[in-house]
Amino acid sequence: MAETNGSDTVTVYIDDEPVVVPKGITMIEAAEHVGKEIPHYCYHQKLSVVGNCRMCLVELGWPMKDRATGEPILEEDGSPKIGWGGKPGIACNQPVAEGIRMRTDSDLVRDCRHGVMEFLLVNHPLDCPICDQAGECKLQEYATEYGRGYSRFIEEKNPKPKRTVLGPRVILDDERCILCSRCVRFMQEIPGDDVLGFIDHGSYSTLTCYPGRELDSNYSLNTVDICPVGALTSRDFRFQMRVWFLKPVDSICTESSVGANTQVWAREGKIYRITPRQNDAVNDTWMTDSGRDLYKQVEAEDRLTTPFVRGIEATPVQALRETERLLRPSERVAVVASTHSSVEEQYFLRRIADRTGAQRYAVRHWGEEDGLLLSADRTPNTRGALLTGLLDELPKPDLRELGAAIDRGEIDTVLCIHEDPLACGLTVEQVRKVAWVRMATHASPADEHAFIALPSLTVFERSGTFINQQFRLQKFRAVVPGPAGLLTDLQQLASLNSLLEDGPVASVQPDHAWKELSAEPGPFAGLRFRTLPSEGVALDPGEHARHPFPERQSLKYEADSFLASLPAATTAS
Repeated sequence: MAETNGSDTVTVYIDDEPVVVPKGITMIEAAEHVGKEIPHYCYHQKLSVVGNCRMCLVELGWPMKDRATGEPILEEDGSPKIGWGGKPGIACNQPVAEGIRMRTDSDLVRDCRHGVMEFLLVNHPLDCPICDQAGECKLQEYATEYGRGYSRFIEEKNPKPKRTVLGPRVILDDERCILCSRCVRFMQEIPGDDVLGFIDHGSYSTLTCYPGRELDSNYSLNTVDICPVGALTSRDFRFQMRVWFLKPVDSICTESSVGANTQVWAREGKIYRITPRQNDAVNDTWMTDSGRDLYKQVEAEDRLTTPFVRGIEATPVQALRETERLLRPSERVAVVASTHSSVEEQYFLRRIADRTGAQRYAVRHWGEEDGLLLSADRTPNTRGALLTGLLDELPKPDLRELGAAIDRGEIDTVLCIHEDPLACGLTVEQVRKVAWVRMATHASPADEHAFIALPSLTVFERSGTFINQQFRLQKFRAVVPGPAGLLTDLQQLASLNSLLEDGPVASVQPDHAWKELSAEPGPFAGLRFRTLPSEGVALDPGEHARHPFPERQSLKYEADSFLASLPAATTAS
């Protein structure tokens, strides 16, 4: 018998090959360690195991022992004698153990898969050409790879409800459901909203909501993500686009400081959906429903697409040069920073504020947290503003302090990034008293009083990094191009900084900004945008960990325990 390879590992044998795996996992996870796929439907690595689909049936064997002495029974060659089970077992529910054997491709296993697939397809409709799950359907894939390729079923199929509205965002086509119960377990175990269940028996079993309830959780669309067939579909994405035409781009949800990892799916410059991307250190494999709607801001009717100077249309370069003329001679400048800006943008805004001696303000956007993936801080980069040195303290609830400074005649010019001054506590009279430069993606009533309007791009049209509530630095990338002729926030701020420093104006990308950021002492030393891993990098928050942040916990981490676990410094080459 093979020896245990350390206190936290065991050796198992998969198709006669020894594999060293961590203790506590299951055989289906052990197979993943060696790149072997064991087909499954009901199993999901983030949910409890129920073992009801039977698709993962395998042959299992254990080293035999003498019942009287407990000594291992050996073959003639000295190897352990294996006692194979009399019938197949499910790999999803079998924990690893020292010396356990598993056969994943024997005649018996193949016959089991054929049988399971045949039963699953008994009542399944032949509507793959119109099913939204086509291209992502495990039933379709496994039927091709593990099915017999023909059916012996000759009776009439049992019809089930179709186009059943379960809630405001999810529709059920029940004739496609294979009763895997992933959706039921997700609602029970993650958001804790036990709203789904099965009724009736056998071929008549149907998924439904409990009487008087509907699937209205802010996490309901995660059931669509984990549905292995086309039973649950998104009402927003339903029949919009075939998934094989879409290109997924890694991004970060900007709804709150959780920084859920996402994939944004687009085609030919148009975004069609947002889905969660797995990052066990941040959001597991989930995200909020409300965060999935953020892409609609790209095509909103109130998008700003043209720069203005004194109410007259201008080019982006003309608007930047006019902004530089306003900021350069003035000694009474204020900057309204945004915690929606990326780390790179905040870095160049800090340099502008340092150069002009500007007073710095920022607005707090906080709300109720849900204890899962919606934090109290409703912005993605409050911690970035602190670590870049743009802000020395947490943002105030509004801009009334700026308004008081304007009334006292202490401010002549204001550079405002991604904020609506009238919605943040200032009056029209206060806005009119100063030369107002507003950089924003969408129009505001304050724009008619702005001296200069600088249209900018949404998070889906630019690249950069955010620092989430765990002080984890994470990057996002542009998904679609912005409106023709517009510059990114980073390009505008870097160009404005160059003009103020009498330097050359050049094209700036996040990588260029990181050459300067990484050269400064502090949490960013040694980092590069291009080499940041997809799961992000945990930064040392230093003294900023003591700020009274509103978040208490995320899906998996309490703030105190997370900060206590941080090393003295964390960098990446």
